[in-house]
Amino acid sequence: MNTTRLPNIILPNNITITSDTRLATQSDTLLLAVPMQSLRNLIDKLQTSLVGKNLIACCKGQELSTHLGPIAVIHATVTPATAALLTGPSFAQDIAAGLPTALTLACQEPQDAKLLQHQIACETLRIYRTTDIVGAELGGALKNVIAIACGTVIGAGLGESARAALMTRGFAEIVRWAKHLGAQSSTLYGLSGLGDLALTCSSEQSRNYQFGLAIGAGKVGDRKKTVEGIATALSIAEVAKSEQFDMPITTTVAALVKSETDVATAIHALLSRPVAYE
Repeated sequence: MNTTRLPNIILPNNITITSDTRLATQSDTLLLAVPMQSLRNLIDKLQTSLVGKNLIACCKGQELSTHLGPIAVIHATVTPATAALLTGPSFAQDIAAGLPTALTLACQEPQDAKLLQHQIACETLRIYRTTDIVGAELGGALKNVIAIACGTVIGAGLGESARAALMTRGFAEIVRWAKHLGAQSSTLYGLSGLGDLALTCSSEQSRNYQFGLAIGAGKVGDRKKTVEGIATALSIAEVAKSEQFDMPITTTVAALVKSETDVATAIHALLSRPVAYE
């Protein structure tokens, strides 16, 4: 039992816990369940053990130093290997408890995606596949940024209507940015975009939403927890600025986490933007 991460969950008998990386990497298919900013370091440490494997990243975000997503980081650090991403609306506690969950598996090669889809799926975990890795990566990454923004709104006492508006405009921002980078808009309307956004922006189980709640209430967010949206906001805001692409919510969240603005100023700036067509 993992009393820290999964309290009251008894792990199945066919799961073996080990610190021996040689034993842990014997399988042909490996799930890399580490924070986005730790993914490259993990792969570097296990480099020779990962060659020729099916590597499925379970993190959501962008590498702050390179602006790369999980699949791109895998491709950049280990070859040959099949790189994939498991993303979508899910909390580890729900999956571990056997509650029904649906996720997206993104992989560039259709045959690899189909093979991995069948390996991962089980009675309570439904897996949909896509070859649109850009859309899947960006949907999972940017929803964390919008979750911080939504948490901030609720923490500041601005109400549910304000959160709904922010979620909606945040989703439009995600779709615009993803399409700008070559993603298919249909991917963002699925589990890895809209589905993940709906869950993360409305539940206090979300660490990103919790972080936003703290900011909105004038407190300091807990940075000991993995809050993927922080680095993602900083990374994407930097790239969007260099490309002169308007990302008002993302750049506002980036400014908040860097303490370059306060909540009242940030909200005023968003509300005073010129009116426009939806």
